[in-house]
Amino acid sequence: MLKLPDYPWDAMGPYRELAQQHADGTVNLSIGTPVDSTPQVIRTALTEAADAPGYPTTHGTASLRQAIADWYARRRNVPHLHPDAVMPTIGSKELVAWLPTLLGLSAEDIVVYPRIAYPTYEMGAVLAGAEGLPTDDIHSLDAEILSRVKLIWLNSPGNPTGEVLDSARLASVVELARRSGAVVASDECYAELAWESAEVPSILDPRVCGGSHRDLLSVYSVSKQSNLAGYRAAFVAGCQELITNLVNTRKHAGMIMPAPVQAALTAAVSDDTHVSEQREVYRRRRAVLRPALEASGLMVEHSEAGLYLWCRDSAPAPADTWGLVQRMAEQGILVGPGVFYGAAGQGYIRVALTASDERIQAAADRLSSSSGPVVPS
Repeated sequence: MLKLPDYPWDAMGPYRELAQQHADGTVNLSIGTPVDSTPQVIRTALTEAADAPGYPTTHGTASLRQAIADWYARRRNVPHLHPDAVMPTIGSKELVAWLPTLLGLSAEDIVVYPRIAYPTYEMGAVLAGAEGLPTDDIHSLDAEILSRVKLIWLNSPGNPTGEVLDSARLASVVELARRSGAVVASDECYAELAWESAEVPSILDPRVCGGSHRDLLSVYSVSKQSNLAGYRAAFVAGCQELITNLVNTRKHAGMIMPAPVQAALTAAVSDDTHVSEQREVYRRRRAVLRPALEASGLMVEHSEAGLYLWCRDSAPAPADTWGLVQRMAEQGILVGPGVFYGAAGQGYIRVALTASDERIQAAADRLSSSSGPVVPS
């Protein structure tokens, strides 16, 4: 039986209990689950597709795939994406977790992912029986290691750091991967939430891929931009050969997005208005929360895009991650421990923007009232 480590968020129990003792209640800025209403245009599409007695298609309806291709052209500077090179997924996490297995990786193979990263990249390697290798500089790997690298995960904007990779850096990874025979999968789920970056290039952008999507996959979720996490609606696009094989494998495994959700996803990627409105909601919350965090003695690093503020202590003797989590919980504020995202996250916390305006303001008020360096207990 496969034995995986305990789910990391389970370790937050004591801090959750501590935060609940605050007189004004908890401000949950930890996991980052959306709290705003799902847009009506999406709910209407779901309702109208509710009569769905037959099996849905694994590849997705033609209208969904065309809508996603149009979205890439309109929002991601990816022209001429063929609808056959698109596939819906049941949220993005399941694809991240199972992609190494679906690609047929085994013990001899290596999956590369960032040093500070969404932990499911590593879990995907574990599930496939492959080796996970965290690195931010794939160009430094020696030839023997590089020959075993079969999948490279990129994440821009990054979770948890909010770092954006420019087109030149992305292109350099694509060029190296193609020479070594690796697939590059780019997790771009926060691309519509840019704050301090002029642009967020896609791996499928012609400036990055040279006009060819060979061995490239772009992964995207509408959970955050459309408040749709409960629908489990995402997609992958890129290399048509890879997509064809993924569709065939997922047919055998029964990994199919429900038909009503396919209709909802079609509506979500076809409407830009609700995305712009939600982006402004997060921009407003970010403008309240960031200065309060900085006034309390925390430094915000990167965070130029995405739903999180990546923070560390600015005191002369920096607190470790759990010390910071403790201090925040004492103020009734739950945050994400940086160590959940790899050893390089020690000393950091991730603070989400996903709380109501009232709760964000409550957190800012609490932080402001305790302004000054956060020091270890």
